[in-house]
Amino acid sequence: MKLDDDRAGRLILALRQQGVTDARVLAAMESIDRAVFVHPHFLDQAWEDQALPIDCAQTISQPYIVGLMTQALDVQPRHRVLEIGTGSGYQCAVLSRLARYVYSVERYRSLLTEAEGRLRALDIDNVITRHSDGGLGWPEQAPFDRIMVTAASPGEPTELLKQLKPGGVLVCPVGRSSVQMLNRYVGQGDGSFRRESLCEVRFVPLVEGAAREG
Repeated sequence: MKLDDDRAGRLILALRQQGVTDARVLAAMESIDRAVFVHPHFLDQAWEDQALPIDCAQTISQPYIVGLMTQALDVQPRHRVLEIGTGSGYQCAVLSRLARYVYSVERYRSLLTEAEGRLRALDIDNVITRHSDGGLGWPEQAPFDRIMVTAASPGEPTELLKQLKPGGVLVCPVGRSSVQMLNRYVGQGDGSFRRESLCEVRFVPLVEGAAREG
């Protein structure tokens, strides 16, 4: 599918006006055709700044939130990034433009299979995926330079923080209600973390276990 340059440009301008100003993040988002990742019923809204439903009662995040979280993560070209919640694969694709490798975990096998197909179609070859319980992270590949969680953790993501390198950054929505706080955790090098609260967000909850489908 051909990238809609006009609509993409308008969206990127809107994101910049809302505070997503990191040039590398904006370039990454502009290079990824969001229409590839949305459900066919919502193709006309692919370049709107809003979350959209996908299968398994999940969502593809609002572009502003994707941009905000990616900017907060501060991914550098040699970084290994862990993403919890592959979903449609859109956020993963954006991260792939910024990092050396992205390791992405998804609890729904059907979502993961579809996302893998989309990433292959875009010739993205620096993403490694896993069907598993996202709350457990990917300890065999730890530690990571950066970790992004795209589902709301009910409390502090302690298990995932253990998989972060000293000085690393983790971005995660935290809270049990329908509105959560988007937190940024920065490792202090002594095993402790500095927590910054960025804004209120709405994410599907981080659910324990790999899903059983069908």
